[in-house]
Amino acid sequence: MAAALTMRAATLHAADIEVIHFDMLYKSFGVRGLEFSDRLKNLANKTVAIKGYMAPPLKPESQFFVMTREPLAICPFCQSDADWPLDIIVVYLKQASAMISAGTAIDVTGTLALGSYRDAETGFVSQLRVIDATYRKSR
Repeated sequence: MAAALTMRAATLHAADIEVIHFDMLYKSFGVRGLEFSDRLKNLANKTVAIKGYMAPPLKPESQFFVMTREPLAICPFCQSDADWPLDIIVVYLKQASAMISAGTAIDVTGTLALGSYRDAETGFVSQLRVIDATYRKSR
């Protein structure tokens, strides 16, 4: 009985997590330029999961990193807000963690946050973030 309840609780928790993909983040260019997709807007402030790669970190252990669609070898923060690449998401972890190889696929889960944001500590600008996040190597 306890195992069944644990399984049901895990299933209910997983049902609260929306899986997103890099190809669904934005809709086509409109009158105002690039816009978030309607689905992504509807998921703002909700728990999401996404698979990608950790961009090369600025230091070996950090509380944030950049997630990319494909492995990336250059610093994604070298862009302005207007030039923000489409295939990256800033991830703010619940707690500082050791970074892993940029070529290792990871699964990130956390709360989706949208809109221009400048990190007070680093000055980095992002359009799209997953906050209070955790990650693990993809299986």
